[in-house]
Amino acid sequence: MEVINAIGRRKAAVARVYVSEGKGNITINKRPLEEYFTIPTLQYIVKQPLELLGVTGQYDIKVNLDGGGFKGQAEALRLGIARALVEINAEDKAKLRAAGFMTRDPRQVERKKPGQPKARKRFQFSKR
Repeated sequence: MEVINAIGRRKAAVARVYVSEGKGNITINKRPLEEYFTIPTLQYIVKQPLELLGVTGQYDIKVNLDGGGFKGQAEALRLGIARALVEINAEDKAKLRAAGFMTRDPRQVERKKPGQPKARKRFQFSKR
């Protein structure tokens, strides 16, 4: 099997995922998963598509992660892994979609408007 690549995005985070056959190692920016994402919840988010399909120990995953915060990066990586798994076996798509792993979360930060402190917050109104 050759290397399959996919891209996952969430907020400002971009995950470029490269999946090949192996022993189940996940390497993010040349560091192991447990070292990059120290919080167990984020490790769980990343592994969700693999656990769902029961292929945890079958593929080695190399990732280039860029931008955003930890949570956004973890969710971008989850989408990237799900997309790569669909490239490998198209029959898994329905299962991954039902679990919500194939949908790109479209929510982005709203821009700051001029004459206001934030996107929606207004300066305090003074009658006098």
